[in-house]
Amino acid sequence: MIYYGSMKMFHRVLGGWTLALAAFHVPAQTPPAPPAAAKAAAPEQSPLTARLLYELLIGEMLFRQGDTQNGAAYVLSAARRTGDAELFKRAAQMAIQSRSGPAALETVRAWRDAHPDTVEAGQYELQVLIALGRVAETEVPLRQFVSTLPESDRLSFITALPALYQRVPDKPEAARVVERALADVMRTPTLAPAAWTTIGRLRLQAGDKAGALAAATLGHNAGTQSEWPALLALQLMADGETRADALIQRYLSQADAKPEVRIGYARALVERGRPADAHRQLDTLIRRSPDAPEAWLVRGALYADERKDAEAEADLKHYLAMVDNAGRSPGGQPPEGRDHARMMLATIAERRGDLAGAERLLGSIDSPERALTVQVRRAQLLARQGKLDEGRQAIRGVPERSPDDARLKLLAEAQLLRDNQQAQQAYDLLSAELKKSPDEESLLYDASMAAERAGHLDIMEELLRRLIQLNPDAGHAYNALGYSMADRGVRLPEARKLIEKAVQLSPDDAYIQDSLGWVHFRMGNVREARKILEAAYKKRPDAEIAAHLGEVLWTLGEREPARKMWREGLRLDADNETLQKTLKRFRVTP
Repeated sequence: MIYYGSMKMFHRVLGGWTLALAAFHVPAQTPPAPPAAAKAAAPEQSPLTARLLYELLIGEMLFRQGDTQNGAAYVLSAARRTGDAELFKRAAQMAIQSRSGPAALETVRAWRDAHPDTVEAGQYELQVLIALGRVAETEVPLRQFVSTLPESDRLSFITALPALYQRVPDKPEAARVVERALADVMRTPTLAPAAWTTIGRLRLQAGDKAGALAAATLGHNAGTQSEWPALLALQLMADGETRADALIQRYLSQADAKPEVRIGYARALVERGRPADAHRQLDTLIRRSPDAPEAWLVRGALYADERKDAEAEADLKHYLAMVDNAGRSPGGQPPEGRDHARMMLATIAERRGDLAGAERLLGSIDSPERALTVQVRRAQLLARQGKLDEGRQAIRGVPERSPDDARLKLLAEAQLLRDNQQAQQAYDLLSAELKKSPDEESLLYDASMAAERAGHLDIMEELLRRLIQLNPDAGHAYNALGYSMADRGVRLPEARKLIEKAVQLSPDDAYIQDSLGWVHFRMGNVREARKILEAAYKKRPDAEIAAHLGEVLWTLGEREPARKMWREGLRLDADNETLQKTLKRFRVTP
């Protein structure tokens, strides 16, 4: 006889015991034949024997008391003896929670051996093997698991494999194992493009861009109408693989190309400094699919970025009308799309001096996730009206939804102060926080920028060098320090080395390229400066880059092109400090 010590102990384990019993399948009783004279059939004996009841109860009790491995062993013993699939599943869950890798693997393999066609058993085995780092052993169970999946589920599982293998240390091995496991799938026309895409993504995780591009090409050749290889090509393009562009264009040349691929391509073109090409893609999409809301949103955002406010406002309002129309489905558009459109419309209203209109648009955004962003914009509007203290209070009043929110609010307040000629206050605010978190990178960077504005150049340099020491890959820190030296015309060889390091870390950043062009100009390499600055401005039209490029053109004697560039800079941002100082220094009114 087993004595549990008290009824209280018994009730504590009863919940887990009930769960185990619920997992065990008890066949339904067959009713006797209806005639009264017939002898009632003997009821079928339930397989829930005393021994089984004992094992389940003891297993759950041990598990809940912390002896997880022995508890799982009891339930596994019951599962093996009865062959019940749900008991195998419960034993597997217990073994995994016990954090005993070998025990978990033994349990899931026993489950798979007893029920080879059970999809969940194969899924559990894969997850346990990957968690144990035994990637090579996943080939066979992966192949078997894919074969047991219903046909309707295979595509989604195959495309999810890169996430499943994302944390394994040997990523090249993972790519090879999955490629071998999917060999049969790659001979299936409907699945081959997605399978090659998965292999390409795994190769990309391993740093093999060329192999990833080859997989994308094979996937496209296997099924030219599939969007999966084109989506991989977009990922490669974002990683700087320019050869992926041709594959994307081949896919988009088809009349039935998916709109989301064209939109992704347009976004990628903007990032690569090709806004004209992005416009062509968006115009094509809107002409072919005028009911695709996101196309209007992305084109409106591109126009807004280019300061073509009338065109941007028309597209953004059209987008909002489409998704807000009560008689029309929003097309799956998430709330952030609406909020993003309203934020951009508020910016346009502010640019034309309609501060009240900008305030109304911001007030229409009630997303908790955007609360800080909205209040920062409101704070900027208040500061423009001379209500800087009210702006600071607007930022401070944002509810904190996560531990990072307090830090983000402080950084936003400091930025507001810095942008409104209160650099010393901004530095004091950040410096006090730095004493609590001296190694926080965002604080170090923002404090250095505030220190520079406040005239504390030695402190700025000390903070940036501290940041570089903590994070040798902090390209923005190298750039900020190098640009500060270049702008002041001091230690130019060192400034150039710092900026070149920043370019190496962030080769596609137009603002860092602007710094490189500027240091070349300061060193007397005027024609090289012009070439670099023109490329930077083409990639990212910006008022500060326009100020620098205009000065280079002026120095080369090209006065009218310089004025034209400065006029363009004023159109982009009439209040840009660098541009205004440049015009004042040259006594030019473009």
